[in-house]
Amino acid sequence: MNVAALIGSPVGHSLSPAIHRAAFDAAGVDWSYVSFDVQPGRADAALDAMRTLGIAGLSVTTPHKEQVADCVDGLAQAAAALRSVNTVVVENDGRLVGHSTDGHGFIASLEAEGISICGIHVAVLGAGPAARSIVSALDRAGAGSIVVINRTPSKGENVVAVAPITARAGGPDATGDLVKADLIVNATSVGFDTDELPLDPAALRLEHLVADLVYHPLDTALLRAARNVGARTFDGLGMLVYQAALQQHLWLGQMPDVGVMRAAAESELARRPTTIDS
Repeated sequence: MNVAALIGSPVGHSLSPAIHRAAFDAAGVDWSYVSFDVQPGRADAALDAMRTLGIAGLSVTTPHKEQVADCVDGLAQAAAALRSVNTVVVENDGRLVGHSTDGHGFIASLEAEGISICGIHVAVLGAGPAARSIVSALDRAGAGSIVVINRTPSKGENVVAVAPITARAGGPDATGDLVKADLIVNATSVGFDTDELPLDPAALRLEHLVADLVYHPLDTALLRAARNVGARTFDGLGMLVYQAALQQHLWLGQMPDVGVMRAAAESELARRPTTIDS
């Protein structure tokens, strides 16, 4: 049996085990998936253990993505650009190569819904790792322009650095940038277990596409506000499921059933309590 694993801290909340196990079972492959809580700063030891134990694939989450990028034997293009890894692949020669499927997963989730990124104008809210991966992927997919909106301008500039030609940092009043965007992406944690909004809903328009990376709750206040004006919305499971599907493609050489993975994620979420502060 081949074993894939997740490392992070904490990992108890992760949907990855349920998603990956469901896909492995549906494909009828002899793979299993486990998770390990690895303390910050110990990613190098986890990679040594991967080699020693013969773990066939690795998922990487907070806080290890940058350290893993420094410790693997090689980096694929997206991971090298971000200096961040969420997937480790064991090559035939035994080398461990780091990949980043987060941004590509987001793009793939939109493409599956018939959305083409080429030439569109995007507003990304946030300046964390998720925003960086999405901005980089949007740039590679041919977005017409990207504006990064964040409360701390210097952090926004750090995100812009991954796509310096296409992206720019937004000003203190983001309303104009939001109104002009074709696609608005919430890459912040605002809305996680609350009814808080990451933007002024008055900026939302019927013509907007609105994606929220928050998936707990799955139907966020932002998505409800967007639907109220008739905008088309995309919830946070899209990116999560597709980045996991791309991980399996890297490990197995075949694309898994994303419908099965989505159903597993929804089932797991349904078992978890949702607490909303009103």
